[in-house]
Amino acid sequence: MFPTLLICSLFAALLAASVPAAAAQSKDDALSGKEVEELRDAAYVPTDRIETYEKILDTRERTIEDLLAKPRHVTFGVDMHDAIDQFGAIADEMNDNLDELNAQHRDLRKVLPKLVKATERWTTVLRSPGEDDAYKVVRRIALDAVKDAHDMAVEMEASEEAYFKAHPEAAKEEKARKNDPHAPQ
Repeated sequence: MFPTLLICSLFAALLAASVPAAAAQSKDDALSGKEVEELRDAAYVPTDRIETYEKILDTRERTIEDLLAKPRHVTFGVDMHDAIDQFGAIADEMNDNLDELNAQHRDLRKVLPKLVKATERWTTVLRSPGEDDAYKVVRRIALDAVKDAHDMAVEMEASEEAYFKAHPEAAKEEKARKNDPHAPQ
């Protein structure tokens, strides 16, 4: 009896320890090595950075659409969960970048209208799969992240237009930064 209790306790401890590791691993696995490189290359130009996030999210959108287009298979729920989980993690990371760029008054006026349209499309795609407990939670998280991106982009469109109209010198500085993205920020 005692060894069984000890084994069960050890198993429970190992299981509890592996859950946070699995969650952290899935967040790290959201981006491929190539995508990480693309983001590093685009890091210096804010519009390029947001466009790169959009491109990456578009690939996840196609993954979800591909899963829906194929006949359902045994691992459909797990595959959909993973695709939506990656989508949510990437959208959340893009939102962090939008927050940072907004605080720095970086000029994103050219990419924000495209982002608003993309968030509307992404919302539709994330709602496409039927309800399923396998991905119910991650879909809600991904939808919230996309809604946050949409709301932030709409708000930023108006605030940036007003800011750069009131601060023409900031618009000139931003234009100079675009010409020399490695200049001090």
